[in-house]
Amino acid sequence: MSKTVEFYFDLGSPATYLAYTQLPKICAQTDTRLVYIPFLLGGVFKATGNASPATIPAKGRYMFQDLDRYAKRYGVPLKFNPHFPINTLMLMRAVTGMQLRHPERFAAFLDCLFKAIWVEGRNLDEPATVAAVLSENGFNPQEVLALTADEEIKTALKDNTEKAVQRGVFGAPSMFVDNQLYFGQDRLDFVLEALS
Repeated sequence: MSKTVEFYFDLGSPATYLAYTQLPKICAQTDTRLVYIPFLLGGVFKATGNASPATIPAKGRYMFQDLDRYAKRYGVPLKFNPHFPINTLMLMRAVTGMQLRHPERFAAFLDCLFKAIWVEGRNLDEPATVAAVLSENGFNPQEVLALTADEEIKTALKDNTEKAVQRGVFGAPSMFVDNQLYFGQDRLDFVLEALS
């Protein structure tokens, strides 16, 4: 594998969910290594002065229609989450913790959370719902909660977020190939081109 895609992601972004469903295929097709880099989208928005397109009503409506078109094109389920936007701080700490402490379960952990938010439309702002989702998917909620309180994990997520801003990231999903930034799931064709 000569190339790498660095995938900066936050669970709270529906566009990131769509990119997540497609990047493994693109990487398999091009013999490329996919590197997942969890970061905090809210922290990037704050540092860059950016905001979710959903904060502009007309743009938000259009964005969800457009994401629905892409989901159909990709053949993947997507449901607008009625609890959007979701505060992902604890979730992204948990993701970072699983990546650092339990890498063998990282993929399954991401799958269950992306599915809960963007396929099942569950409210992952509610600790009881998060605990239920984790239990249903074979994860121990108490162990996951402990990861979110770990100072090393908190620092790793903060560092990832700061590095993202330093590299020019202003939203999610953001992908780097050969240090070139590609923003948005609608730029995956350019990612594929860069890898081919």
